[in-house]
Amino acid sequence: MQTLFMVCVMSGAGLQLALFLCGCYVVALGVHAEEPRVAGHHEAEHYMAAVYEHQSILTPDPLALLSRQQALELMNQNLDIYEQQVMIAAQKGVQIIVFPEDGIHGFNFTRTSVYPFLDFMPSPRLVRWNPCLEPRRFNDTEVLQRLSCMAIKGDMFVVANLGTKQPCHRNDPGCPKDGRYQFNTNVVFSNNGTLVERYRKHNLYFEAAFDAPLKVDHSIFDTPFAGKFGIFTCFDILFFDPAISLLRDSEVKHIVYPTAWMNQLPLLAAIQIQRAFAIAFGINFLAANIHHPSLGMTGSGIHSPLKSFWHHDMEDSGGHLIIAQVAKNPVGLIGTENATEKMDPSQSKFLELLAGDPYCEKDAKEVHCDGATEWNMNAPPTFHSEMMYDHFTLVPVWGREGYLRVCANGLCCHLLYQRPTLSKELYALGVFDGLHTVHGTYYVQACALVKCGGLGFDTCGQEITEATGRFEFHLWGNFSTSYVFPLLLTSGMTLETPDQFGWESDYSFLRKRGLSSGLVTAALYGRLYERD
Repeated sequence: MQTLFMVCVMSGAGLQLALFLCGCYVVALGVHAEEPRVAGHHEAEHYMAAVYEHQSILTPDPLALLSRQQALELMNQNLDIYEQQVMIAAQKGVQIIVFPEDGIHGFNFTRTSVYPFLDFMPSPRLVRWNPCLEPRRFNDTEVLQRLSCMAIKGDMFVVANLGTKQPCHRNDPGCPKDGRYQFNTNVVFSNNGTLVERYRKHNLYFEAAFDAPLKVDHSIFDTPFAGKFGIFTCFDILFFDPAISLLRDSEVKHIVYPTAWMNQLPLLAAIQIQRAFAIAFGINFLAANIHHPSLGMTGSGIHSPLKSFWHHDMEDSGGHLIIAQVAKNPVGLIGTENATEKMDPSQSKFLELLAGDPYCEKDAKEVHCDGATEWNMNAPPTFHSEMMYDHFTLVPVWGREGYLRVCANGLCCHLLYQRPTLSKELYALGVFDGLHTVHGTYYVQACALVKCGGLGFDTCGQEITEATGRFEFHLWGNFSTSYVFPLLLTSGMTLETPDQFGWESDYSFLRKRGLSSGLVTAALYGRLYERD
């Protein structure tokens, strides 16, 4: 039986007409879905979710010192748009909506210049509070009040991001010199306007205006329509705390994710890592990105392991609302251990190569691999190129079919491939096993099949979005970590679903046949958190 997802996609432009012009369509997911049981009113199998990619109205000079009133005037312009989107979503029966990081106040502030934009934030675990119904309980809570009232008006859970402040005492060893903490904060309001959870960003990305909390927030909230949701922000997705540790709670099957993500191809575009996280952990992932194409910021989606509804637009201005029907219990991809279809020759060859694990001299001009296919008897040369600011070791992918192996440090990456037709493009298989040190420090193991920017080896690793080369492939590696994320992106920033992803004989592997368009990136992106 197929699982049905309904999605409704709307532009932020023409808001008055959007209620009437929104086009909805149904997409069938026919792969390995469980036979659904008949659900009663109180046990629906799906819920309605929305994410809004917002082109925020920014202060002309984030370094200028404004009054609280001036800051509120700017933030209310963004909140007006939020409220319009909530009401559009309400017409479609949405039960939870997610807004992006920095969408209300903006970014690039100093610690001093951001202060007028900050709301006071009590802990919802200590204080039960409905800002819409109790607006005078705390000072400087105007933004929280508006968000709370939106939740009531739209009868839905509202997830948003704002800057918050918390006074601290000088006897607090972590208290900043100005006597207050300033946090990049996500908030969650229930459909009755109650503040039910907060999350203060732990892994800040060059955010001088904010402090990281002394103790990591592991923020989980419960809903009547889908159970438990976890929440974290942007750069957090690359680190163990809180992103991975949240999922130790097996009841957390959904993540809400405000982000202000600058795309970096070929491995870390926003929609790429969002979808990879959903597949890797078998969860639903509701991601709202900010929309500023001039800064490389776009890419939002509602992702499940088997299907994604996404928006990526580097040309048009304006916000974009995505609405989708989401399964309460997401169904994951299959690995080789539970595949039921008849084994094809490429799958047999993959398992044969795994069983033999042929040894190859990685720097030899002629590579002889015991037990390997004859395709590899005249192996192409290895070369080096920069990808994602890291020093990758690569081999070119030539010919219509073949088996390749390339190694760096302890990681060896393997590719078994066939190409229906050859294109006039250069592809390469690359490996990296080391500490990434640009725009953050974290340890990465990566196996990546990428289209190069041109025909020269030095163009491999460049950012490209268009390709024509089709592949059927198995990609695998002997990763030292169990935290491996599958990346699969085709021409025009199109997400593809792997046929299989999992582990076989201690190798992480990714398999795909029948790409819908030319391959841009197929990669296994591993994180060794303990070596950061």
